[in-house]
Amino acid sequence: QVQVVESGGGSVQAGGSLRLSCAASAYLNNRYSMGWFRQAPGKEREGVAEIDADGRTTSADSVEGRFAISLDNAKRTVYLQMNSLKPEDTATYYCALSFRRPPFARLQPGWYDYWGQGTQVTVSS
Repeated sequence: QVQVVESGGGSVQAGGSLRLSCAASAYLNNRYSMGWFRQAPGKEREGVAEIDADGRTTSADSVEGRFAISLDNAKRTVYLQMNSLKPEDTATYYCALSFRRPPFARLQPGWYDYWGQGTQVTVSS
């Protein structure tokens, strides 16, 4: 059974940094994508950043220049470095894995089949 497990959430003041990690239990072939999504109370889940097997990344406009996604393929682990955090970044962050996401589908949660349990990020002003 494929599992993805997040870690690294927490509380930080505005302007601070956090790094999230997500480890996948499955073998990562050449067609995978791993992404980070977030959901704040009362809001829909939104895409934050994703990376594919070729190292191509996509980031949401709201985090561009502040967040960076990276991948350690040998460890089957994806990271989300979050800098210059803002109170509006407060949410539960989810890691997800896909083996079928086409290149044109950017930050769309419907293409991801395996989800972590989520990790809370709270940014205070």
